[in-house]
Amino acid sequence: MPDKSSGPASLPRRSQRDGTSDLFYNAPAGITDGLPLRQTLSHQVHRSKEIFLMKRHWSRLLMLCLTIGMVAPWSLAEENQTMRTLGKIESFAPEFSQLIDPEAKIEVLATGFTWTEGPVWIAGDDGGHLLFSDIPRNSIFRWHPKQGVSLFMNPSGYTGVTYYGLEPGSNGLLLDKQGRLVMCEHGDRRLSVLTPHGGKRTLVDSYQGKRLNSPNDGALKSNGDIYFTDPPYGLPDRENDPRRELDHFGVYRYGTDGKLTLLTTELARPNGIGFSPDEKTLYVAQSDPKKAIWMAFGVNDDGTLGAGKLLYDATDSVGKLPGLPDGLSVDQQGHLWASGPGGIWVFHPSGKLLGRLTTGERTSNCCFGEDGKTLFITADSNLCRIRTKVSGL
Repeated sequence: MPDKSSGPASLPRRSQRDGTSDLFYNAPAGITDGLPLRQTLSHQVHRSKEIFLMKRHWSRLLMLCLTIGMVAPWSLAEENQTMRTLGKIESFAPEFSQLIDPEAKIEVLATGFTWTEGPVWIAGDDGGHLLFSDIPRNSIFRWHPKQGVSLFMNPSGYTGVTYYGLEPGSNGLLLDKQGRLVMCEHGDRRLSVLTPHGGKRTLVDSYQGKRLNSPNDGALKSNGDIYFTDPPYGLPDRENDPRRELDHFGVYRYGTDGKLTLLTTELARPNGIGFSPDEKTLYVAQSDPKKAIWMAFGVNDDGTLGAGKLLYDATDSVGKLPGLPDGLSVDQQGHLWASGPGGIWVFHPSGKLLGRLTTGERTSNCCFGEDGKTLFITADSNLCRIRTKVSGL
């Protein structure tokens, strides 16, 4: 996607999603002291930024500590507490009420993170749990209905020993056909899998001998193939980074045979990705502020893509609402629940805009979980959820 998601930290940077100035920090050990400020600025600017970011760091550190230690179990949150909510539900078509209760609330489950992304629901005998990335912190966190938030993995996307930009961690998370966790890693520029009772294994990190840019988000096809996007957002200097080796930002298929196929390069900033229920259509979001769109590609019998068609153009909303098209999910009826300017945009498969879950935050991604009718939303520093009337794929 391109929207983003405290000790001294990295300097404010232009947002990859909407071009506005935003603050990120790179804390490789989860919550640690940051790294030195850029030496190209004057000492005075260094110091003022350092003080400002230090205050921001400790503020969010406090919030995260409160989150980890105080997120109430699901039953307590419903019975004994009034959970904080944000945003509103906006309906643009009568049929939207068939997908979600107009009075439904966007609940904040946890807050105080840096930039949340890549949620994935992991079913289990304990009721299941959610994993999600905090990209600047180079970490994956776990949320359990009864246990709250805990650190699941650090580092999650960058294992080097030198500074590697503002967003070094894992981004999109998904499960492969065997149920193993697959990570789109920014800093290590690869697609990796977490092996049972062991470490990570690299699935793919290069195309035709050249390193990938920074795998962003992925989708599993029922035959086991993994489709993923590879924009420049994880490179420290984005498209101008000297470490960049490819001359395109592509959409790829990593096949069960271990082969990597480049499917299209027509999108300048490919981001969120997902299949229709029949897998005959692949949806891809583009987080380019000059062309903020969602595309629909026909999927050929051999798994390659046909011609793409425009599903929806949200460019007019860029700058008026925070964020850009990013991660997305699809429900069993084929509707798209797609992060975009202002929140989660909900589309009919034809591209008709039905409604929006307006968070008021830069919203990066979403996924269905629990009984299938809970939509989890990653929105800036928050992890949220809302109940729907439909089940996700």
